[in-house]
Amino acid sequence: MDASTHTPTLSHNPRILAARDTKIVARDVNVYYGEKHAIKHLSIDIPDRAVSAFIGPSGCGKSTFLRSINRMNDTIDSCRVTGDILVDGKNIYDRDLDVVQLRARVGMVFQKPNPFPKSIFENVAYGPRIHGIAKTKTDLEEIVVNSLKKASLFEEVKDRLEHSGTSLSGGQQQRLCIARAIAVNPEIILMDEPCSALDPRATLQIEQLMAEIKESYTIVIVTHNMQQAARASDRTIFLNMADDRAGHVVEQGETVQIFTNPKQQMTEDYVSGRFG
Repeated sequence: MDASTHTPTLSHNPRILAARDTKIVARDVNVYYGEKHAIKHLSIDIPDRAVSAFIGPSGCGKSTFLRSINRMNDTIDSCRVTGDILVDGKNIYDRDLDVVQLRARVGMVFQKPNPFPKSIFENVAYGPRIHGIAKTKTDLEEIVVNSLKKASLFEEVKDRLEHSGTSLSGGQQQRLCIARAIAVNPEIILMDEPCSALDPRATLQIEQLMAEIKESYTIVIVTHNMQQAARASDRTIFLNMADDRAGHVVEQGETVQIFTNPKQQMTEDYVSGRFG
């Protein structure tokens, strides 16, 4: 896509966020990898039951912040996070917080589809099993079917649930990963470039899926695709790198405003394709 010649299509009601509650609050968040300052003084609000998109050039900290919301950065020894990230008013970096339970509440879908080398059924059943969500076999089957339906995949795979998840097409595999995330009944779904490895048809299916399930989940996506951010999100956060190369928020707001009437010249330059 040539962003300088294509104007993103917006179909959002600009009043849509007015009645929504805030789900995630970040205040003065800094992330360091050793001596590298990856994110600088980030403060944002992410609304509940909506799609929020992070945009910005490579290396500005979009994925780093996404991984901070479910504390996946904890697995990196050199990573240090300061500031506050609150989910429903609770600081997720409090020492008494159960990280395992946090990750059940905050699901993650990665850039490249990564189904387990198991059957379609077992891919979706894995989470409910390890978290003890299903009491009986019937309960488990119901969770799997409902999750596949929510991911708009059930009709395509209902006759081959015992087939390997890796036998599916790329777009189907990504929807399987979304079903797997949904199966543990999360409140938040993080998606890191969920369509970058998919063809246009599969990309549209994922965008339609986000529109369908956002009434039940808070969805946060990272994307380099301006068309996708404009089409699929309700709120957009634009990050860029500061003088010390740390990512910071340039502008945030309702998507329709960011793409049609940005307050910052840098935002206008980025979404119109003049840089980035």
